[in-house]
Amino acid sequence: MTHITHRTIAVDGLNIFYREAGQPGQPKLLLLHGFPTSSHMFRDLIPHLADHFHIVAPDLPGFGQSADPKINSFDSIADTIERFTESVGFDRFIIYVFDYGAPTGFRLATRHPERIAGIISQNGNAYVEGLSEGWNPIRAYWEDASAQNRDALRMMLTAQTTQWQYTHGVADPATVSPDGYTLDTHYLARPRADEVQLDLFGDYKSNVALYPTFQAYFREHKPRFLAVWGQNDPFFLPPGAEAFKRDLPEARVTFFDTGHFALETHAEPIAQEIRAFFA
Repeated sequence: MTHITHRTIAVDGLNIFYREAGQPGQPKLLLLHGFPTSSHMFRDLIPHLADHFHIVAPDLPGFGQSADPKINSFDSIADTIERFTESVGFDRFIIYVFDYGAPTGFRLATRHPERIAGIISQNGNAYVEGLSEGWNPIRAYWEDASAQNRDALRMMLTAQTTQWQYTHGVADPATVSPDGYTLDTHYLARPRADEVQLDLFGDYKSNVALYPTFQAYFREHKPRFLAVWGQNDPFFLPPGAEAFKRDLPEARVTFFDTGHFALETHAEPIAQEIRAFFA
């Protein structure tokens, strides 16, 4: 049985919760989750990888069990996670990025390319062609940060929308455990959590602005790159996964017949891809 520990460490005055598995001396693997979840999303993946990697999976600031930050931006999240990796001794590591974890992890890579041993992107976007029309309400907020446009985004924080994110594009929704979206709904209902998430919706435009920087990093440093993608994702489209090969011709791109939260239905085959690619 995989031994997983659950720890909290102080970083920049914030308590950052993380899960850890595997043994020191194995290749290091940093798992970065997305919206609106936490490191809980990796609960089925970690047991399949702990024999091959030393794994840490933090809850991003303002998510899960980690403390709520005072500054709600992707730059500030990346700052904290950068110092988190230093605090836990991750000096060179593979990053697994999903959703919000992608702009976080790609910021780390562009700042310190020497620390990145490889990248796994599971529905973690870096190209405009990967953005679906589902982003239109958020784009409207980028263009006009009015109270009306901000309030229009609150529907994305409801329990119904969270469940839909988990089940949309899944062949049989009954295969998706309710644990994930129920826990996310609990975290989103905490005081001020909605305002943190609305701030991040607004700041996501900073990630799109950095896409050329991320792409330049790919071309210059050519990290080993594996994309494992839920092909029915309503937010990040398959062309976004294929686009990685434009800058990284040696990248491997594998699609799975599932939705945004691909690990809910395909944790084992995704783990097999990771083990084979980084063997």
